[in-house]
Amino acid sequence: MNSYDLPLAIVIAVLGAAFGSFFNVLVYRIPRKESIIFPGSHCPACNRKIPPWLNIPIFSWILLGGKCKYCKTAIHWHYLILEILTPLVFLGVFMVYGSENLFLVLKYCLFFGFGLVILFIDFFERIIPDVISLPLILTGIVFSFFPANDITWKLSLLGGVITFGFFYLIGLWYLLTRKKEGMGGGDIKYIAAIGTFFGPINSLFIIIVACAVALVIMIPLLRFKKEYFPFGPFLVIASYIVMFFHESMFSTITTLTY
Repeated sequence: MNSYDLPLAIVIAVLGAAFGSFFNVLVYRIPRKESIIFPGSHCPACNRKIPPWLNIPIFSWILLGGKCKYCKTAIHWHYLILEILTPLVFLGVFMVYGSENLFLVLKYCLFFGFGLVILFIDFFERIIPDVISLPLILTGIVFSFFPANDITWKLSLLGGVITFGFFYLIGLWYLLTRKKEGMGGGDIKYIAAIGTFFGPINSLFIIIVACAVALVIMIPLLRFKKEYFPFGPFLVIASYIVMFFHESMFSTITTLTY
């Protein structure tokens, strides 16, 4: 770690906490089709405006004991979790790419920041809104045209087209044969966004890891709960894992191949 990394890491952590607070707004308002700008921060139970000194990420939730100051309605636990997770995720990205490649730090902080929004919305609402996934697809392609990017624009486009096309056909096949939806359109579009950010090879790793994590977690629960479970959170988790270990995964596959 060079002399610039620690101060920069602190700045990234603080920004992460602030963005975590904003992401909470997105998690609550986007599924309800509410404006993410107006009105300002307020308690959804009593509609009282939350002043800035009661809207400090992480600390305000703890100091208020997880309750609204005015009506004492409980503030959901996910507000605190997301405000803690976001700076940790941002710091993880910084650990991987460091101060020598701030372009990729920005790219993947953006990807994983909105990935956390998708994780919580899909977990609670069982949807991945187009208003998040479609801009992510475009953003991944735009990033690919910059020289500092880690994949070329051709690989970005190829990753998006292959992942979208393959899973669209799987979803269509399942719908035609089983007469019910097996994979939501939101999942398919988010997978396409993963393709534009990571390219086809790493996207394949992400999908494999997501399926493995989903099986490990969901198989013990199938006997108790047979309803649809969201796949988005597993894709987000798998993307984060592959970001850390994609080089070792690729080298392992290469070794096994040869």
